[in-house]
This record gives sequence, C-alpha cells and structure tokens, in this order.
Amino acid sequence: MSAGNSNLPLVWDMVDRKKEVFTELADRVWETPETCYMEIQSAAAHREMLEAQGFAITDNVANIPTALMGEAGKGGPVIAFLGEYDALAGLSQKAGATEHDPTTPGANGHGCGHNLLGSAALLAATALKDWLEKTGTPGRVRYYGCPAEEGGAAKAFMVREGAFSDVDIAISWHPSNFAGVQRETSLANCRIDFTFTGRAAHAAAVPELGRSALDAVELMSVGVNYMREHMPSDCRIHAAIIDAGGISPNVVQAHAKVRYVVRSPDLQGLLTLIERVKKVAEGAALMTETKVESAILAGVSNLIVNTPLMDAMQDIWDSMGAPVFDGEDVAFAEKIRTTLTPEDIAASWAQERIEERDVPLADFVLPAHNEVRQMGGSTDVGDVSWVVPTVQAYGATLAIGTQLHTWQVVTQGKSPLAHKGMVSVAKAMAATGLAVLTSEQLREAAWADLKRRKKGQEYTSPIPASSEPPIAAMTSR
Repeated sequence: MSAGNSNLPLVWDMVDRKKEVFTELADRVWETPETCYMEIQSAAAHREMLEAQGFAITDNVANIPTALMGEAGKGGPVIAFLGEYDALAGLSQKAGATEHDPTTPGANGHGCGHNLLGSAALLAATALKDWLEKTGTPGRVRYYGCPAEEGGAAKAFMVREGAFSDVDIAISWHPSNFAGVQRETSLANCRIDFTFTGRAAHAAAVPELGRSALDAVELMSVGVNYMREHMPSDCRIHAAIIDAGGISPNVVQAHAKVRYVVRSPDLQGLLTLIERVKKVAEGAALMTETKVESAILAGVSNLIVNTPLMDAMQDIWDSMGAPVFDGEDVAFAEKIRTTLTPEDIAASWAQERIEERDVPLADFVLPAHNEVRQMGGSTDVGDVSWVVPTVQAYGATLAIGTQLHTWQVVTQGKSPLAHKGMVSVAKAMAATGLAVLTSEQLREAAWADLKRRKKGQEYTSPIPASSEPPIAAMTSR
C-alpha cells in the first residue's frame, strides 16, 4: 500500500472536486424510489452520470435492463466499484421531517440508503478514473450499477453470467451509523415461491367438494414453525402470503401462493434447509389434496471477507478520520433520536460491540479487530466475494440508533449529514482502489486470502441455471 500513500491527497481532492454533482445524483435517485428490477429512472440517472464523466458504457448487463457497467482506463488491473440504487416498498417519507410523514402513503422510499450507496460508489470510481488520467497510470476502473439488491439478487445473476470474470478487486460500502470497515460475513439466502392449486367450491353448500389452497399455505406455515426447533439456531426462515386466493370467504380458495426466504450462514447449509422446507410444502399439499409447485426467484451466497483488503482500508480510514459534522447536523441527529427507542440506540452500539456513548453522530472511525462476525442479514455482494476479493466500507450517514429499513433512514437520505458521510466514504473507497491498483503485492495477498477462506470449495450459484432474473414477476406485481 505504501506506493499509493503519497497519492492519497490527490485522489481525495479528485473526490472533493466533483462531490456536488454526485450529491445531486443521490438526491435525484432519492426523489424517484424504485424497487426490485424496476429502477428505470434511477439506472438512467446513473447512466447519464457515467456518460458525463467519460466512461464507456455497457447496458443490459446479464440481460437485466436496469443493470449497467461503465469502464475507463487501459491495461493494468481491473478495479470494480459496486453501486446500488433500489428502494424499499411502503417506506415513503418526507425528507427532513422528524416525525413519520409519508410523501405518498404506501409508496416506496429509500429506507436502506441506496440512493447514497450508488452515488458514492460512482464518485469513488470517477475519482480513481480521474487519477489514472492525470498520472497516466495503467489500470481500468469499472462501475457496476446493480439493481435489486433488496430481494432480487441481481449481482448473483451477474456473477452467474460472468460479469466479474476479469475483475481483480471489488469495492463497495453501505450506509450506517458509523464509519469504518465492514468486517462481518452475511447469511446465504434463497427466495422461493410455493404455489398451491386446489379446487373451488361453495364453502357452505358443498364444502366437501373443495380443496383449499389457502389451507395448504397455512398448514405449511405450521410445519415450518415446528421445524424451527430442529434446525440450526443461526438459520432464519421468513414468509409472506403473496396470493391468499381471493376476498370471498364463502368460496374455497383454489389458488394460493406463499413466498419464503430461507437463510443460512453458508451455502451448503442453505441448500440442505431448502430441501427440508420443500418437504414441508409437499406434506401440506398431501394433507389438503392440493398440488404444489416451487420456483426459486433469487438466491445469494454468504459473504467472504478479505483480511488484506480490510487492513488496507482500515489504514486509510485511520489516516483520513471520520466525517466532520457541524452543529446543524448534530441538532438534526438529536431530533431524529427522539423518534428512536433506547433499545434502538443500544442495539446500534451492541452490533459493533462498542461501549455506548452519549453522542448522536459518529465522530470516530470503527476500531480494527481480528474477529470475523456474523451479520443477521444477507446481500448479493456475497456472490461477488466468492469470485473476486471484495472489501466493503461503512459510511456514517445516519444518526446513531437509526435502524435500516425504517422511515428514519428515508428522512435522513437528503440531509447534509448524509451527504458528508457519503463523500467521506467515497474518499475511503477511492483510496482503497488506489492502494490495490498500485500494489501488486496487495492484490496477490487478497487473492491468497480468498483462496484460503474458500477451503477448496468452488463457487456454485445458489440460483438454478434455469432461473432467470424475476423481472416479469416484479413488473406484474
């Protein structure tokens, strides 16, 4: 990494020169929150920025209309920056409001901060591209615009189609309460639809002629709930009824659909648990004399961390420091914290295993530690990490105590404090990209670490070869 140290101020300056236009990009995406594979306006905004910054653009990556890639530079290693721009359903919220106040009740909102995520990743990629141009250094920078992280597993489809086959290092980040290096693995997961088909009948006159698909869905839920006692404690199963069979209780429901998310710390454990869930579904169909079909919509692998890359990024954060917030930022964060519970605030500190302090914003960088921890969630970055050494940052864009997937994230998404955290993490990512670009030793160490952590297991996509990105399913919702 020492080869890149003298260039850090230059690449940081490259970030500062363009931070305003990328802040505007983040706000623009915030204004058009779009969910899973429907990010048409958001992807278009990122494409316009790529074009304006001089990247060569590839559209329709992995046959996904809202996935794109921009590349700049020649020769040398390929450094990838992963960006996202999908929102969440039902989290509409007015920006800057310190109480729950939807812009449009029931509409989408950026409750995970992906409006910031994509913009900062593209800002980092642009800064490194500008550094390559200024210094004449060989190397290529890529920005991957990735849709549908929230439940759609777009990166897993992109990996399956070979979109990262020639990448040397991948870098990404996520909005957070804190600034620093992400040192947690994630859960592998799979999203499966179970569709039951029965026979309609008059529920009062001839109930014996009916075969209820809704009964099958409910019995499947009972079976899965009993199974929870007999599965590994670090696995998770969730469900949502997608189609309950209609609104008429006097008609036996002939069709019903339930969507399950199955999670496990590793891919092999996930595949085993999926088969058990399928057997429960078959049992529910047998009990109700219905038929059941299952379809895997999406799946993601567990995340593999990378020690050399994490240590390099930690050095950069330590030399750079946390974002500097002003009095107005602190005052706004204090107001946000009045909407949170003490348990919310305590949980944020506990997740990072840091002693709780009475501060509304993180004025420090997360300390380094050697323990690899397990996060409760999942991400399709995991699939990238199986084929390319990958490192991720946390950016301090939220008042401490803010939990993801809430209206409080949405309301902070256009705030000055979020913008400062976004620019800060863009500097950390750009500098990490510079470090790996200029150090063959670091790249080799990163690949050696990935090989060691895989323990001889090659990447196997959790998505069957016959499954396509569920674009039509999302569009028809």
